[in-house]
Amino acid sequence: MTRAEYRRPAPGRATPSAPTRNGPGAGGKVGRALYGRGGRTHSGPVRSGGGHPPRGGGKGKTSGGGGGRQFVLRHKLATAVILIAVVVVAVKMLVLQTIQAPGLAEQASEQRTVTEAMPALRGSILDRDGKPLAYTDDARALTFQPVKERAVIDDAHRKNPQLPDTDTRIAQIAQGVHDRLGGSVSAQDVESKLRSNDTFVYLARAISPATADQITQDFPEVGAERQQVRVYPGGQLAANLVGDVDFDGNGLIGLESSMDSVLAGTGGSQTYDRGSDGAVIPGSTRNVHPAVNGANVELTIDADTQYFVQNEVQKAKEMSRAKNASAVVLDAKTGEVLAMANDNTFDPSQPLDQQGKAELGDLPVTSPFEPGSVNKIITASAAIQYGLTNPDEVLQVPGSITMAGATVHDAWEHGTAPYTTTGVFGKSSNVGTLMLAQRVGEDRYAQMLQKFGLGVRTGVGLPAESGGSVPARSQWSGGTFANLPIGQGLSMSLLQMTGMYQAIANDGMRVPPRVIRSVSDTGEREQPAGVQVVSPQTARTVRDMFRAVIQNDPTGEQQGTGAKGAVPGYQISGKTGTAQQVDPACGCYSESSYNITFAGIAPADNPRYVVGIMLDAPTRSTDGSGGQSAAPLFSTIAGWMLQRNHVPLSAKQAPKLVLQAG
Repeated sequence: MTRAEYRRPAPGRATPSAPTRNGPGAGGKVGRALYGRGGRTHSGPVRSGGGHPPRGGGKGKTSGGGGGRQFVLRHKLATAVILIAVVVVAVKMLVLQTIQAPGLAEQASEQRTVTEAMPALRGSILDRDGKPLAYTDDARALTFQPVKERAVIDDAHRKNPQLPDTDTRIAQIAQGVHDRLGGSVSAQDVESKLRSNDTFVYLARAISPATADQITQDFPEVGAERQQVRVYPGGQLAANLVGDVDFDGNGLIGLESSMDSVLAGTGGSQTYDRGSDGAVIPGSTRNVHPAVNGANVELTIDADTQYFVQNEVQKAKEMSRAKNASAVVLDAKTGEVLAMANDNTFDPSQPLDQQGKAELGDLPVTSPFEPGSVNKIITASAAIQYGLTNPDEVLQVPGSITMAGATVHDAWEHGTAPYTTTGVFGKSSNVGTLMLAQRVGEDRYAQMLQKFGLGVRTGVGLPAESGGSVPARSQWSGGTFANLPIGQGLSMSLLQMTGMYQAIANDGMRVPPRVIRSVSDTGEREQPAGVQVVSPQTARTVRDMFRAVIQNDPTGEQQGTGAKGAVPGYQISGKTGTAQQVDPACGCYSESSYNITFAGIAPADNPRYVVGIMLDAPTRSTDGSGGQSAAPLFSTIAGWMLQRNHVPLSAKQAPKLVLQAG
């Protein structure tokens, strides 16, 4: 209080509401009885008659004492709460830093640690000159999250109605992707994926990075996933050999499949820590295992030759109206496959399921057939090798022959004709061939089949190769030897058939054909060991005899069966073949469907190339003319190769051969 509040009252009068003193001791008991000890009823000091205000206070308080107790109680409660909280926090920290510490550390590490796979680059497949037939390039796959992105678009439209609604935006994206991909995917297909209930879809694959960047900039809802794409620059070129891969880049068919472990390489990985912003924390990279890229595979194939042969085979198939057509070109000395083609080849740069009835296989190695008269070269080689005849011997050949109860006729009717040994093969006489085969004998003939590599796979290095079928000697019946010398009763692939003529072209040395020239991580592959089938002199004699097949004679007497296989300026040896196909209706040989074959050597006097051809049930020749002959296709292929590779013309004109004695 201020001093002004302490106004002294008049003498003898008490201040209102305050006790008075009436002399010494006058108010003692009364005061104690009324007020208790220190009896004060207000907090301010009171003076009366010059005395001092009473002192004391304690149990007699009526207001200040209750508040104090409440304050103390609240203080204790707060302290207790704080202590409990501190204890709880301390215990929790103890648990976190001891018991749970390893698990939490592991979880935290998992959240910030990233192990990134580093894919290996798939090796390339190259031709003999290093031209790529298949290689891997960087590309993008367009991705979309339908459920999530549609929700985002819808939410954005609700917040800002000026933005397109979901239907409008989906249509814009579909049309935009269609336009920027040049129409390679339909807008309807894209829109269907955008409207699906999938959590993730691919809109398109194998998109160039530049195009993908443009699309994702125009349509941020679309993602771009990095991928490796297999590129086949030649399209159908050598597709039957090279094969194809699946969407994940794994070998599917052809060399892509059989050489997958070599081409694929080994993927690597690395581990690093990533900050909350997604950036790699410097110095955190560890456990680096570099990827090992796949090896490059170089083939013996010549891309230009393959292109030409492939196109000509397709034309021949169409002109001859055959069910299918195939051709093989070998290097005469090394046995390397320079070209191998069949018609209706697929295009590995396009989805396989969109190519209808395209041929996915490699018919020259996977599809054996009965070869017909091209097989007569075995009888000719054996007869000359064992000294059982000579090119000029005249045989009196009847129109038919019976062996072990089986009667065989020539393809044309004739009486007994004076054919030379050369003429027997030049005119393709079944009867004359079997007469010579009888001289050879069954056992020596069976051995010669083995030497020519029939009945076993060549090991060329291509998948699904067939070894053909040759009956074991122990299983020969009475009529077996009446069929085998004329090319019936056994089967072989076109590659095996061409390989027989390679042996004769290479002075009797058969070199197993191969298509893989080298692998980049192991270097050039060793050339397979050769097999000496017949002597060099026998091979040269047989080559010269088989020039008779190509010989042309206006009178017809000295003309061979394959005169259309001639190449002007070059000596050519070869053999035509016609084999009856099996009629599935009766299980017997058909009288209307044939395998038409041809095998030839160019040039005959200095062999460089061997060409084998097979037509399945043609109705015309490969040039569209009458008859059923593959000789015109041989002439086209051999002539192109000789000119393209600047092979000198034969040194002398081929001397005329006598096929039929006068």
